[in-house]
Amino acid sequence: MAKEPLGVVGVVVLALLLLVALLAPWIAPFDPNRQNLAQALQPPSWGHIMGTDEFGRDILSRLIWGARITMRTVLSVSAIVGPVGLVIGVAAGFFGGWTDSILMRFTDIVLSFPALVLALAFAAAMGAGLGTAVIAISLTSWPPVARLARAEALVVRNTDYVAAARLYGASPLRLLFFYVTPMCIPSVLVRLTLNMAVITLTAASLGFLGLGAQPPLAEWGAMISSGRRFMLDYWWVPVMPGFAILITSLAFNITGDALRDILDPRHTRG
Repeated sequence: MAKEPLGVVGVVVLALLLLVALLAPWIAPFDPNRQNLAQALQPPSWGHIMGTDEFGRDILSRLIWGARITMRTVLSVSAIVGPVGLVIGVAAGFFGGWTDSILMRFTDIVLSFPALVLALAFAAAMGAGLGTAVIAISLTSWPPVARLARAEALVVRNTDYVAAARLYGASPLRLLFFYVTPMCIPSVLVRLTLNMAVITLTAASLGFLGLGAQPPLAEWGAMISSGRRFMLDYWWVPVMPGFAILITSLAFNITGDALRDILDPRHTRG
């Protein structure tokens, strides 16, 4: 990681975001839901560093609490998508035949739909809410992970050490769990890190459309949605949460790129 200065920056930013999310109740200067109409739409100042929204709520405090919602969503989706995609992909690549055909055709069906459109459809069908958003994003985010895991499993299953273990009498399940799967995990971790940027944007999109976290929760996408009508005269209301989404997504992408260069020598920079 020392050879990847941008990667270090990404990790530091993500660590700070996680720390902010954990310490939100103690570091937020104001109650994120406390309204004060007398101070509505105040520009950034020493009293309110990032200004106030249309209800007089402190935007900085809402961004800090929104970091908690965003990180919870990203980590929850990743905790679901990672194991599901890994199991499906490794099973398809290792066993091949009908198992591979059935699992990959199902994966192709999900991949044939735009991820955001499919997430919107699931969220609309199941009802708006933060839990619904997590489920909807998870249902649309596992196929790329499964495809990557399958590709890695196809390579690993033909390696010499797997052939040697097979000759020594290792069962298929032992080969699958102790020889093939561990070799696929690094690539899956890189893919999950890169996916976190997409998850952040998708969660914000669902919040923007009213299908994610519901008011009065301080969710970044919902903050942009409520503040977009003030864009011309009170720019800080939608711009501040948009900037938070930008920084978070960029940090995930930079960290994922650095992990890829470290864990996969085929992608090292010249």
